[in-house]
Amino acid sequence: MFIKAIVMYFFLINSIGFIIMGIDKRKSQKFKWRIKETKLFFIAIFGGALGIYFGMKKFHHKTQKPTFKVGIPILTILNLVIYIYFCIKIL
Repeated sequence: MFIKAIVMYFFLINSIGFIIMGIDKRKSQKFKWRIKETKLFFIAIFGGALGIYFGMKKFHHKTQKPTFKVGIPILTILNLVIYIYFCIKIL
């Protein structure tokens, strides 16, 4: 049951990360109020780095910013290690 909750959380937080990157890209194109980078990193730190990463690639958004270019892949690896650790620990 706990693994199911972890998997659901993984998909939910990463979906949010992906969607929010698309929203921020759309806002940047329309010169509207943007989503703060700290909020994007907050989502990434709490498990949504993979979604943020795929959002960066899909929407070509923040791909030239060094903090995102380096930080998000590192957080993606850390997120995956943590998810794998919890899944192995429970099994």
